[in-house]
Amino acid sequence: MVESRPTIWTITDGKIGDRVQCAGLAAALGGAVVEKTVTLRFPFEWMAPWGPIDPRDAPDREGSPIAFPFPDIVIASGRRAIPFAHAIKKRGEGETFVAILKDPRLPALFADLIWAPAHDRRTGGNVFSTLTSPHGLQPAIAGAGANPDAAIARLERPILGLVLGGPSGGARYDAASASALAAKIRTAMTDYASLAVTPSRRTPPAFVARLEAALKDLNPHFWNGEGANPYPEILALSDALIVAADSHNMLSEAASTHAGVYAWRPQGMAPKLDWFVKQLETVGRVRAFVGDAAPFDAAPIDATAEIAAEVTRRLGSLR
Repeated sequence: MVESRPTIWTITDGKIGDRVQCAGLAAALGGAVVEKTVTLRFPFEWMAPWGPIDPRDAPDREGSPIAFPFPDIVIASGRRAIPFAHAIKKRGEGETFVAILKDPRLPALFADLIWAPAHDRRTGGNVFSTLTSPHGLQPAIAGAGANPDAAIARLERPILGLVLGGPSGGARYDAASASALAAKIRTAMTDYASLAVTPSRRTPPAFVARLEAALKDLNPHFWNGEGANPYPEILALSDALIVAADSHNMLSEAASTHAGVYAWRPQGMAPKLDWFVKQLETVGRVRAFVGDAAPFDAAPIDATAEIAAEVTRRLGSLR
C-alpha cells in the first residue's frame, strides 16, 4: 500500500529535458525522490526502447541501477530509460506504478500511464495528454523574483526576455536566421528599456555571437555560460518573453509565468511544434513574434499539477 508520501524513482539517461520533466512531476507528487541516471551497453543501447536491459543490470544483480527494493512510483523518460522502466513493471508484480513521459511509441503494456504531449496525438486507455509539459520551475521562478541575480536585477524596466533553443528537429540556427531575428528584436525594443538573453545548451555559439554583435548598440545582457544561468530571473522579471518555439519544454515553462509570451518560429521547425504553438495562440496564452512584442496579460498555463493528479488517481485505482 502506498503511503501518503510515496517513494519515487526518476529514470533518464541524463538529458536535461527529460530530467526536468521527471523531476517536476516527482516534486508535484510530493514523494521521497531518488534520481536514477542509466546507460545501456551495446547491443542493448541499439535496441532501445524496444529491447530489454542488459542482464548484468537486472534488479537482483549487485550494482544494478534498479536494484531491489523497488519504489512506489517510477517516472521514466527517454528511449534509453524505457527498458529499465519496463523491467521494473515486469518484475514489480503490480506493486510499483510505472509512468513514462513522452510517447515511447511502444505498446501500452510497457507502463501504467503514458503522458504524451497533445501534439503527439497518442490515444489509449492508459494515455494522458496535456498541451504543455510538466516541470518544477515554479519555486525557482518565485525565488528568482524575490532575490534575483544581480545582473538581471540591475536592468532598467521594462525588460524584454529572449529564450533561445537550438537546431533540433530541423530548426535553423544559421547566420541568416540570426540576422532576421535581430531585425525583429530591434522593432520590439521600442517598448522596452532592456533586453535579457539566455541561450540554451543547444544554441550554436556562432548564432549567439552574430545575434549579440547585431544588437550590441542596444547594450543587451547576454548570459555567457559562466556561473548560474539567469533563466529563472528572466522568466520572473521580464515584462514579455520571446521564446524559441523549437523547444516544447521552454515554451511550456514560459507559459507558466505571468509574462506575455511571443513564440519565435525558426525556419525548419517540426510541424507538430507549430501545431502546439497554434493551440497556445488559440487560447490567448501566446502570440506569434513577427516584430511587435508589446506586453500583454494572459493567465498562466501549467500542466504539472494536472498530470500529478492523474498519476495519483490512477495509482489509487490500482490499490
